[in-house]
Amino acid sequence: MNKTAFIEQSDYFRGVSDTFRERLADLCVPQNLDNKAILFNEGDIGHAFYLLVNGAVGLYKGVESGKEVVIKIVKPGEPFAEVILFEQNTYPVTAIAIRSSLVFMIPKSQFSLLLCDELMRNDFISMLMRKQRYLAERIKFLTMHDVEDRFFMFLAEHYGNSEKVRLNISKKDIAAAIGTTPETYSRLITRLTNEGRIEVADKTIIIKSMS
Repeated sequence: MNKTAFIEQSDYFRGVSDTFRERLADLCVPQNLDNKAILFNEGDIGHAFYLLVNGAVGLYKGVESGKEVVIKIVKPGEPFAEVILFEQNTYPVTAIAIRSSLVFMIPKSQFSLLLCDELMRNDFISMLMRKQRYLAERIKFLTMHDVEDRFFMFLAEHYGNSEKVRLNISKKDIAAAIGTTPETYSRLITRLTNEGRIEVADKTIIIKSMS
C-alpha cells in the first residue's frame, strides 16, 4: 500500500504539506488486527498513536459499574489515541477491532521528533483542529436529529444507499455510534419492523421505507 497516498486521501490530513505527509508515512508501521483483537487497554502506557486504514475499531471506557461504554467507532482514515502525545502517558480508553482491520502504528517517540520542526508542528495542529471540528459536528448531529434519523444516516454513511444491508458490527456498537442505548436501539428496530419500514433477518436489514 502507498502510505503517502492513503494519508493524502484522509479528510484529517487535507491541507497539510506534502512534506508532512511523506515524513508521516515514513513513520507508519502496518499492523493487522483480527476481529475482537485488543490493540491497547485503558491505562496501558502509550507508546504510539494510530491511523485506521480499513475495518473498524471501537474505543471503550470503563465505568464504575464495571461495564465498558462505547465512546466512539473509528472510521478508516481517522487517527486515534493521539492524546498520548500531549495530555497523558497512558491510554484513556481500550481499543478493540470490531472486525478484521488494518492500522498504521505511529511511534510516539519518533513522531515527537517530527514535531520539533515548526512547519511539521503547525501542520499537525491543523489536523487536530479538523478533528475538533468533527467533534463539534458530532455534537450537532446528536442534538439536531432524533434516534431514527441517526440510525438511517448511520446506515447510509457506513453502507451506502443500498436497500439491503449486512451489519458487521454489534447492536451495542451501532447504538453507541448513533448516540443511544442498546435498549432504545432494540425498541427502534422493533418499531420500524412493525411499521413495515424494515425487515430484519439475522444481521441483514432490508430497508423498505425511510419515512
